[in-house]
Amino acid sequence: MKSGLIVVNKEAGFTSFDVVAKARGILHMKKIGHTGTLDPSATGVLPIVLGKATKAVNYIEDHDKTYVCGFFLGKTTDTYDGDGSVVSTSKKVITKEEFLNKMSSFIGKQLQIPPMYSAKKINGKKLYELAREGKEVERKPEHIEIYSLKLLSFDFPYGKMEVCCSKGTYIRSLIYDIGNSLGCGAYMTSLIRTKACGFSLNESYTLAQLEKLRDEERIEDIIHPIDTLFSYEKVYGKSESDKLIENGNKIPFELVEEQKGRVGDFVSLYHPNKKFAGIYKTLDGYYKPEKFFLE
Repeated sequence: MKSGLIVVNKEAGFTSFDVVAKARGILHMKKIGHTGTLDPSATGVLPIVLGKATKAVNYIEDHDKTYVCGFFLGKTTDTYDGDGSVVSTSKKVITKEEFLNKMSSFIGKQLQIPPMYSAKKINGKKLYELAREGKEVERKPEHIEIYSLKLLSFDFPYGKMEVCCSKGTYIRSLIYDIGNSLGCGAYMTSLIRTKACGFSLNESYTLAQLEKLRDEERIEDIIHPIDTLFSYEKVYGKSESDKLIENGNKIPFELVEEQKGRVGDFVSLYHPNKKFAGIYKTLDGYYKPEKFFLE
């Protein structure tokens, strides 16, 4: 099995770890990871990385993520979604216009407090583990950005919206904060991730579809190359750089077709045969290998 990335359409009820474990069984491959956690109740795009691509996870740029989420106005829960226990209720009625006005105020850079029921770690322990023990701890607000919000439907107390946001954004917290700001409370009723790492839902496959493709010996047809994970400047080595690249050495500027990147920038460097060699750091006069992927 070649290294690379497969876009999974995660089904409800599975954790991201479950998907990885099942993919290992389907693909008969031990070295598999994922690029971003989805809640068990959430569905949609979950890119998984195979083989050498697992080394790329820490270098994947902060791609925008897009979600479609349902919400209920007038109640809050301890988990900020429909799986939790009701904490508060309100009889306040919100109009579509009121919701739109409040929703638009959440677009832009902001600080967001992660929910207690999340996989974020504090002092080495996941928040949801502490929450299950009945403990609530202080969480530091995180810098996030909401790029766009689009209301898809509204029939009080129910609604649905599309969210395009930065990595690290909790949609449950966004809905909770909007509801809190409206003075009625709100919780998330559904969540579909429609885009992540530059891949969309129509490029994804369910675990059952992966099994079928494996049985038909067509699984490699849907594996995206490792370099599709990055949007760094592309640098191609000249023919005389081949041995240096193959041996994982630094590459002087004079041995590439066109110098790109400022000092300190990462670039995607390619062997003269056009195969992706790895992520290299631009230094003064040469490129230094940071993560090597050449097969």
